[in-house]
Amino acid sequence: MPVEIKRIYDEPDPADGTRILVDRLWPRGLSKEKAGFDLWMKDVAPSSALRKWFDHKPERWPEFQARYREELLGNPALEDLRERIAAGTVTLLYGSRNRDFNHAAVLADVLRNGI
Repeated sequence: MPVEIKRIYDEPDPADGTRILVDRLWPRGLSKEKAGFDLWMKDVAPSSALRKWFDHKPERWPEFQARYREELLGNPALEDLRERIAAGTVTLLYGSRNRDFNHAAVLADVLRNGI
């Protein structure tokens, strides 16, 4: 099951397959016309409380990953996403500026390797 991640601000590519926005909030400064995604799955994103706590601080990354994985346990949106990726390549789109410390990286790892 090919799962990629990409910033939603990056240019779409036919190799992206199905492009799914996995942020709870709409990306800043981006119109719906320019977003270029197929589906918005807000419910698979971290909770607002977890997102605010993390605040993209690298020192909180290990704890954020553990807490986010905990939130994903039993999340029906995760199962819906798994069904969608069974059909082919999926690119998870996120709005964060940080390409290394973001929830889409955790989500992709969960989809590839399990929680």
